[in-house]
Amino acid sequence: MSKKIRLEKADREQWQPFARDIQRSFAPAVEACYGPLKEAIPSDEEIKTAFADGDLDIFHILWEEKGIGGAVVRTNTSAGRGSLELFFILPEFHSLGLGLSAWQAIESTYPEIRVWETITPYFEQRNIHFYVNKCGFHIVEFFNKSHPGQELPKNDEGEAIPGTEAFFRFEKIVKEF
Repeated sequence: MSKKIRLEKADREQWQPFARDIQRSFAPAVEACYGPLKEAIPSDEEIKTAFADGDLDIFHILWEEKGIGGAVVRTNTSAGRGSLELFFILPEFHSLGLGLSAWQAIESTYPEIRVWETITPYFEQRNIHFYVNKCGFHIVEFFNKSHPGQELPKNDEGEAIPGTEAFFRFEKIVKEF
């Protein structure tokens, strides 16, 4: 099976389909850990805000011209740093090697980036495996209630948003400075 992935810039006016896809992709792992969700994760407002942020690059991930996922990327080319803000592959395309191919497409889109970073919740073992064992990231920080000075996100009722009470920050050094 060919794993030729193509990244296509998202139309910033069309954030709703992207939001539905990422929410559908994140839901199974969150619900397996926390039970049924009261609200979608990430929220529509988070996605809408990302689409309005001109400093972010937003991509649909295509395989054989089918939309299979998406990515939100922030780069600082003068510092040689990039951040994978959001990344997802639709559940029906998991375990086909497409996530790794998509990540490699993102890396090759930004050859000037020397260090990449991203985060993922502590309970999301599938993501941790993917970033560490497949993509070559390293865990460099663990955010949790004991992390000094760390204010974790809360919903409108003041409760921790499922999956945000503890998470890892990863870095991947692509090229030495």
